[in-house]
Amino acid sequence: MKSAKVWRLGMGDLHTMPGSRNRHHIKKPMWIIVLVLFVCAFLICAYIYPPRTSSACYVFSSRGCKGFADWLPPIPVREYTDEEIAARVVIKDILNSPPIVSKHPKLAFMFLSPGSLPFERLWDNFFQGHEGRFSVYVHASQTKPVHVSRYFLNRDIRSNQVVWGKISMVDAERRLLANALQDPDNQQFVLLSDSCVPLYNFDYIYNYLMSTNISFVDCFKDPGPHGNGRYSEHMLPEIEVKDFRKGAQWFSMKRQHAVLVMADHLYYSKFQAYCQPGLDGKNCIADEHYLPTFFQMVDPGGIANWSLTHVDWSERKWHPKSYRTQDITYELLKNITSIDVSVHVTSDEKREVQRWPCLWNGIQKPCYLFARKFTPETLDKLLHLFSNYSTP
Repeated sequence: MKSAKVWRLGMGDLHTMPGSRNRHHIKKPMWIIVLVLFVCAFLICAYIYPPRTSSACYVFSSRGCKGFADWLPPIPVREYTDEEIAARVVIKDILNSPPIVSKHPKLAFMFLSPGSLPFERLWDNFFQGHEGRFSVYVHASQTKPVHVSRYFLNRDIRSNQVVWGKISMVDAERRLLANALQDPDNQQFVLLSDSCVPLYNFDYIYNYLMSTNISFVDCFKDPGPHGNGRYSEHMLPEIEVKDFRKGAQWFSMKRQHAVLVMADHLYYSKFQAYCQPGLDGKNCIADEHYLPTFFQMVDPGGIANWSLTHVDWSERKWHPKSYRTQDITYELLKNITSIDVSVHVTSDEKREVQRWPCLWNGIQKPCYLFARKFTPETLDKLLHLFSNYSTP
């Protein structure tokens, strides 16, 4: 209101004072004010919508976008706890350590099962003739297994009860890794269930895993209720929601990463305390989140972001599709082995489909070496088909 009044008084003075002298006196401060406002508006827009191209960046600074970013206030760095500092030192040291070179590198096949393995005869067929190139470990959580293959005899490890969805599933995985790591020749560690079968012959799988330097850990970001909706703020400050990831538990892991998992206590303890069904009204499933989140934080570039074990979630139930005898055909197995794109679907209303090619040493290849959820009744049919479908 005051500015308006001053303007009216100025207009009145125009009638009593020389025109040209008064116009010059009034216009000069108005143009300065307009210019200042224009510059302020321009800078505010540039701050909110920063330039994306290099040519636009040089409008602000001869150093480009980096120079413009220097104007912004620095992001405050959180002070790490003693436990975080210690964990980071150990993780960095393990990642920077040269890999153990073995004259006789082996694959460690780790079976997580409630009891006996219904596909031992199929695995026996798979292992024959490759002695000295693999190790077998069996974690049976409910009953002592009865083995029919010589490759599985005396390969049981001390096992504890496993409850679906709880941290005991992760404990079983770590128990298998700890036992398998005792053999220095084991270089790759494959976690399999009692319903898993191989999709290729031993040589193909051995060369596939031994000729790459990454771990195949399933990992994707799901903003929905079955993804980030399971996150608990009690995990702060060590684990932030931006790092919370989801993925299938079935992995193939290189030795360096297996050692990392065994060395971790800090992040594991957070999942042990705050990721379990029913806690705070959420159904956090530890084995679906611990390893994806852990590797997203410590070595995201060291994992493939998909699992080598195929499973069919097309029925959209709590459990994947189970294959029965009538489902087992040569075409089914060839269809699975032809998939070369990893697909994840978010659990929010958008149902966003995330796709990325399965890259092996930069080359797109079929994603899966194993498949699961085959019922025991399919054994005979799988044995009959194995010699045909197992050759790439």
